[in-house]
Amino acid sequence: MRYRQLGRTGWQVSEISFGAWAIGADWGTVDDAESLAALGAAVDCGVNFIDTADVYGMGRSERLIARLKRERKEEIVVATKAGRRLSPHTADGYNEKNLASFVEDSLRNLSTDSLDLLQLHCPPTDVYYRPELFGALDRLVAAGKIRHYGVSVERVEEALKAVEYPGVQTVQIIFNCFRRRPADLFFAEARRKQVGILARVPLASGLLTGKFRRDSQFAADDHRNFNRRGEAFDVGETFSGVDYAAALEAVEDIRRLLPPGAAMAQLALRWILMFDAVSCAIPGGKRPQQVRENCAASDLAPLSAADMAAIREIYDTRVRAAVHQRW
Repeated sequence: MRYRQLGRTGWQVSEISFGAWAIGADWGTVDDAESLAALGAAVDCGVNFIDTADVYGMGRSERLIARLKRERKEEIVVATKAGRRLSPHTADGYNEKNLASFVEDSLRNLSTDSLDLLQLHCPPTDVYYRPELFGALDRLVAAGKIRHYGVSVERVEEALKAVEYPGVQTVQIIFNCFRRRPADLFFAEARRKQVGILARVPLASGLLTGKFRRDSQFAADDHRNFNRRGEAFDVGETFSGVDYAAALEAVEDIRRLLPPGAAMAQLALRWILMFDAVSCAIPGGKRPQQVRENCAASDLAPLSAADMAAIREIYDTRVRAAVHQRW
């Protein structure tokens, strides 16, 4: 495993890290023993950064991570998120009182006195135009409740606005072979301001593993059922907003570039790591073998200029028109 600097936090984090949504909820049946085994496999591979949220299983994911930290001696940075528990999910709900309450809940779930990294969880765009909220986050840092804070965003423009606030240490944004607009517009500014970039949805909800077919079925409680063709409320998240059938064709084009012995997921993750502005990619994992396969992307040789150009061409011809200007 290789490590990269995470913004101005002083942390060196594993470039392939662990996204803990799937061990909480919404990705089909999950077993706590298997989830803990997956977390353990990640640490065995050198992962020292885990991303979660209070809403992933309504605390289940955070509590599993707390168990992991009690059982392991390695230093592990845990990033959690707050805000999506709001109902309705409105900008006005992002206030100091609610944030303080969410932080206290995550502190209990994670069995800690201070959160390593708290991220606003894809708030409405108006939130980024409320400096008083970022002042509240600064006060949570001063009080010792959180060490650092960042944001998870839907749009590049939100990321650009967020980094105007000097306390923002990280930005989590969708970035993968099907969603490359952040590299064109945001990465240079993040590098200039020394803000860490966390690449979320790095495998396009599993599409870029190359394991899906047109007739693939998902469990009834799997969120991917709600956006199979990009038509539902979460368009942009599931499958990176790409039409399912069109994405499968793009995946087959990318498959032709696979290095001998490599898996599609490893190629997709290695593509992300070709961008040095990225601090880490955070693929999800429910099973130890899946986690080990993802981690092996750190050992994959850098992609050639020809391969990078070929993936860009696949994006431009099959994907760009559907997604590029939307986020």
